[in-house]
Amino acid sequence: MPTWVVPRMHCTQSCHGAPIMHQIQLPCPSPSTDAALLPSAAHDGPVYAMVSTERQLLSSGKGELRAWNWSDIVKKGCKEAWSRRPPYRSSLEVPEINSLQLNPKDNSILLAGGDCAVHAMDLESGTFTHEFRGHSDYVHCLALRDQSQECLSGSEDGTVRMWDLRTGAQVQLIEVHKYEECSRPQHGKWIRCLATDCDWMVCGGGPALTLWHLRSVTPTTVFPLPHCQQHVMFYQDLILSAGHSPAINHLQISGEVRAQIPCTPRSVHSLCINERSPEHKVGGAPPARGAGSDVTQREGLRVGAGLGLE
Repeated sequence: MPTWVVPRMHCTQSCHGAPIMHQIQLPCPSPSTDAALLPSAAHDGPVYAMVSTERQLLSSGKGELRAWNWSDIVKKGCKEAWSRRPPYRSSLEVPEINSLQLNPKDNSILLAGGDCAVHAMDLESGTFTHEFRGHSDYVHCLALRDQSQECLSGSEDGTVRMWDLRTGAQVQLIEVHKYEECSRPQHGKWIRCLATDCDWMVCGGGPALTLWHLRSVTPTTVFPLPHCQQHVMFYQDLILSAGHSPAINHLQISGEVRAQIPCTPRSVHSLCINERSPEHKVGGAPPARGAGSDVTQREGLRVGAGLGLE
């Protein structure tokens, strides 16, 4: 299977409607053309997000989720295996699907974006099983809680909401921008990135990147990063983040900035750890205004970054 990473949706400050690309690009299978790219038509409009299972690549565009079999995707004239459209409230509504999150526990996928809702779909039957509504604006990011049947969503409305995946009920609401230690009114209240680890969550965007204890709904660590963050993840004993600065941040749980690894472009839109490829190759697909990819290595950690040229 190819090893590569694609930048997520381009953001300036408020992340509305900017495309990644119109095609899916993969390394060419021919050994004599290692560096070549093999384009496959994916959606009629932009592709906003992608995730992968063992058998299929899933991509989202304007109002639609499509699947592509890995066994077919590098073949000429490859066609989608299936496509699904969430049950939108209006037949005229065609919002972009900007965030995808696989849930391997029940073989489902979560979708979110421009309709201010999170949708859950069973991958076996293709049936949409739940709709999570409560956000009043665009949903930018999703994350699962590994130890429970819950997901979290971050939105342009400044809130992080936790949902019970079994019932569809909202079980927690965090208005991040209303906490004085997190608030940065000059950047806005939008939540662009979040990640979870058991009872812990880290999120950021307009508000400062902050570590939260979910059970007590308490911000425990505010990281001293002046720029808005667009992607964050837990990795071993570190938190990795990137955003509106030319660096990948390696952060300690205590709040210390352990390292800031320089990148060529001025903004980093996504990160992916590549631990399986012996050559540590990362491929990138450009958003509308041009992008690339980069790889950093420090103390045995290899990170692929989707980079947007500003």
